[in-house]
Amino acid sequence: MTTPPGARRAGSRWPLAWRSSATLWVIVGAVALIATWEAIVRGFDVAPRKILAPSQIVATFFDDPGLYLGEAWSTAQHLTIGLAIALVVASLLGAVLATFRPLEFAAQPLLVLIMVTPWVAYITSIVLVFGLGRPSILFLTAFVTVPAFVYATVGGLRSADPAARELFASIDANRWEVFWRLRLPSAMPSLFTAARFNVGLGLGAAYFAEGGAGGQDGLGNLGRRAIGANDGEALWTTILCAAVLGLVAQLVVVALERWLLRWHQSQR
Repeated sequence: MTTPPGARRAGSRWPLAWRSSATLWVIVGAVALIATWEAIVRGFDVAPRKILAPSQIVATFFDDPGLYLGEAWSTAQHLTIGLAIALVVASLLGAVLATFRPLEFAAQPLLVLIMVTPWVAYITSIVLVFGLGRPSILFLTAFVTVPAFVYATVGGLRSADPAARELFASIDANRWEVFWRLRLPSAMPSLFTAARFNVGLGLGAAYFAEGGAGGQDGLGNLGRRAIGANDGEALWTTILCAAVLGLVAQLVVVALERWLLRWHQSQR
């Protein structure tokens, strides 16, 4: 049965309308969350050292915006470099594990151990090995984000279309061509999904390491100093800055995914 032209035009506008509606509801949810937070703190007169109202956090930020922006920039660098290191290491390791299944089974205990062990249990050992400051911060950020990238790499490389693999075999494509033109593109959606998860995990690790590894910069270091001074305003401002930084990082990952995977079905 032929679809009326008007129906096709209306259907073509539906994705745009849906996205606009989704954006509106995201804004509504964010405003409702902030308003509820503000009302609870104000209504119950919560002490600043316990939790700070959003309006107080914003006021504290604008008392010295250069300080918080500078420390947020340091944390952003730690997060970006740590994730880049983790992605490179995990891609190489995942390519090996995807090729040799027994090695994948053998690597499971280590990968699971990394994921379930609390950072506080070994941050001192990391500092003793790598020293104070940035080396330890980057190591912890990369270390805790490797497993998710490894799992994404292994699963993605193995998800390549069997028909496409047969086609490459029929033209005698070498392993590098199969990897670069077929298996790696197949793994990209999984890697971006892992990147979204690792942004939050890596940011938490960077913040923790900045405060626990003797760093001299970063939001975590600023938060540690605020705790030492019993300064609830500064502490909660660093927390909100870290949350905003994480949100920006997520948006960057989404933008990169839409740009690099514009050919993929998931982006249509």
